[in-house]
Amino acid sequence: MESYDEVIAFLGEWGYYQWTIFFSLSSIVIPNGYLALLMVFLADTPQHHCRLNNSSNVSFMNLSFQLPMEEMAGEKTYSKCTRYRIDKDARFNGTAVEHCVDGWVFSTERYTSTIVTQWDLVCDQNWKGPFTTSVFFIGVLFGSIISGQLSDRHGRKPVLFGAIAIRSTAGFLQLASQSWEMFCTLHFFVGLGDVSSYLTAFVLGIEILGKSERVAFSTLGICMFFAIGYILLPVLAYLIRDWKMLLLTLTLPEILYVALWWIIPESPRWLFTQGRKEEAEAILKVAARRNGITHVGAIFNTTYITVDPTDTKRHSQKYLDLIATTNIKNVTVILLLIWLICTIGYYGLSLSTPNLHGDPYINCFISAASEIVVYVIVWWLIRASPRRIVIAIFLLLSGSMLLFIQLVPSTLQLVVTILVMIGKSGVTAAFTIVYIYSSELYPTVVRNMGVGVCSIASRISNIFSPYISYMVIHSGVLPFILMGSFMIISGLISLLLPETHNQPLPETIQQMQPINCSTAIKRINFCTVSHDHAAPRQD
Repeated sequence: MESYDEVIAFLGEWGYYQWTIFFSLSSIVIPNGYLALLMVFLADTPQHHCRLNNSSNVSFMNLSFQLPMEEMAGEKTYSKCTRYRIDKDARFNGTAVEHCVDGWVFSTERYTSTIVTQWDLVCDQNWKGPFTTSVFFIGVLFGSIISGQLSDRHGRKPVLFGAIAIRSTAGFLQLASQSWEMFCTLHFFVGLGDVSSYLTAFVLGIEILGKSERVAFSTLGICMFFAIGYILLPVLAYLIRDWKMLLLTLTLPEILYVALWWIIPESPRWLFTQGRKEEAEAILKVAARRNGITHVGAIFNTTYITVDPTDTKRHSQKYLDLIATTNIKNVTVILLLIWLICTIGYYGLSLSTPNLHGDPYINCFISAASEIVVYVIVWWLIRASPRRIVIAIFLLLSGSMLLFIQLVPSTLQLVVTILVMIGKSGVTAAFTIVYIYSSELYPTVVRNMGVGVCSIASRISNIFSPYISYMVIHSGVLPFILMGSFMIISGLISLLLPETHNQPLPETIQQMQPINCSTAIKRINFCTVSHDHAAPRQD
């Protein structure tokens, strides 16, 4: 029997149709590159002190006898949350202190305004800054939960454009926020739409494009455009120092995505698994005409591997299908662990880069630009290299670099920054591969749900990632030790997964390959595969 890739081979490689899908879906993820890290600049806290004598014109360089001194990180600095009390003669007492009852004065040296200056998110309210990013990731968590099931049940295309609509609408409404609570609530919906659009665009491209285009789309396409969005963040943040104007500049271009509704089709592969053979053939015939192929007969004939409609319906609706057999359960558990650790490493290090030694704009730009190089390397490697070996190497490299930081003297902060950048590049590469790897491991009937549930696990840990950047400031090397150890563990675990390189995508759960366990490891119950594991491949 023929596989789906063999059935659509008549379309050829890299025709007009493939290039259109490649660039259309890749462009959709540009906002994903900056939305998750937007609060690095939108919620940054400028230098500040209590408003003195109800005036905002007090110089930051002339605060003697007006503000008490405090010790922070071994250095003496003016208090940011208290001031000397003013006596009846309008003079500073010099001994008694009080909280900032008249508000704060913020430095405008770096920012004209941020959400911190907008709503005074400092001192006893300083938890609200990182919590805003956490709310975004809570939205990402909910989006991961619902988008996979909705996409597998109702189709990739409607979920994709519905998610874009939610993301952009919430972004525009944030500009009119009257309070931090309103802004934060809307940021939840930005996160929900953000991850839903990314996951669905990724799966849609994987299913529409052929084998050769699929690898390029997963690296040079969707990931490269993600990096472009990431690069835009520090550049635009440097040029636009007002948070509302920056947010408007980043949100306004999303209106252009409306035109893509008439360009991006539904997944023919998904349509066929739903028993909608005629619709799938109609899309493929349109694709053939775009590629200059005029004579196309019946596409899905009796030699194509068939899917039981009853089984298809069941698999499009239940997350329990991800643990329906011993083999898919083992694959799911391992992937969940890898996704969780990759997410901690990627976002933990990305959010921490502005807090490292040097200019925050330059650090963020270098961190973003390095991803371009990483994606090119990943694309070159996975074309001819085993997936599980490559992902293991990058995770082990990243973990080793982060663990090495504890041996670097505190005076060599530049070396620490370099090691963090190398570690971040390694986990970026691993994160890129795990998306591709997961989509190849799961069969079509549960692919979007499989990738979605992996994203769910990773987003649970992501909710706490904004606080890692604060831990880096106050706890030194401890967060690097934790992240480095986790990455080394996940790199070793990834070697248990089956290889998907040069293998056709499985259509049903029974076509999945069994996990790779050595003779010794097979004795462990976790790796024991019973008779219900993958049946022989039918290609």
